[in-house]
Amino acid sequence: MATLLRKIGLIRLHDRDTEDPKHHQGSLKGTKGNTKNTKQHCQTTNETNNLLSTPEIKAKKLDQHNSKDKPSVKDKQQGKDANEKQQMGGGGGGGGIGVGKSATSASIPPLAPHRQHCTQVRTRRLMKELQEIRRLGDNFITVELVDDNLFDWNVKLHQVDKDSALWQDMKETNTEFILLNVSFPDNFPFSPPFMRVLTPRLENGYVLDGGAICMELLTPRGWSSAYTVEAVMRQFAASLVKGQGRICRKAGKSKKAFSRKEAEATFKSLVKTHEKYGWVSPPVSDG
Repeated sequence: MATLLRKIGLIRLHDRDTEDPKHHQGSLKGTKGNTKNTKQHCQTTNETNNLLSTPEIKAKKLDQHNSKDKPSVKDKQQGKDANEKQQMGGGGGGGGIGVGKSATSASIPPLAPHRQHCTQVRTRRLMKELQEIRRLGDNFITVELVDDNLFDWNVKLHQVDKDSALWQDMKETNTEFILLNVSFPDNFPFSPPFMRVLTPRLENGYVLDGGAICMELLTPRGWSSAYTVEAVMRQFAASLVKGQGRICRKAGKSKKAFSRKEAEATFKSLVKTHEKYGWVSPPVSDG
């Protein structure tokens, strides 16, 4: 019995001595395996990190990172279209508009303000001249606006030299005035007006086809911004008499109306002729 108990105890001791160490050894082996696996994982991670830390990979990763920050082609195009709209439309925020306006002003000369300034100068000058003409007490000329247009005048010349044949013609034909049309360009008074005779139909007196008037002071070369409409009309009256102007009384021809288109073509032609051969008569002093 004692021997049996001893055997049982020995078996148990053997089991304890055999199983427990194996168990611990297995645990240790597992731990060692885990440690080995952990070491292998760490080595793999380190190797991966080492691979990712090579210059080529670093450069590639940097490019990928920058490409995320950079706008795409579509974004660039949308931004370009937005800038163009801001430059052309003039709406939106202040910063982008300032750049657009400066770029536009650098490429396109600011014509609009210049034209606006010229219009203001022309308007002030003509308003002043209208007031001065209405103050005249000698009834030399009177002015009517064509369709209330300040830049298009019908001027009635009531008087010429009373010793002239033209004045006699006016009395005999009951012609109270010589009617002229005067149109003022955008840059008046720095450029001359265009002036032509409307009625009656005149011969000589430096009045040509269509009612065009041959006077050097009505050309850019002979014009001065100091000339007033009244002064121009007085010189025209003097040139009519000097050139022996008469009222046309020929049958058929006397009733033919002057034409603006014909007058413009005639004036352009005579200016070219005089620029080539010079202005001989009438001189600027005579109109």
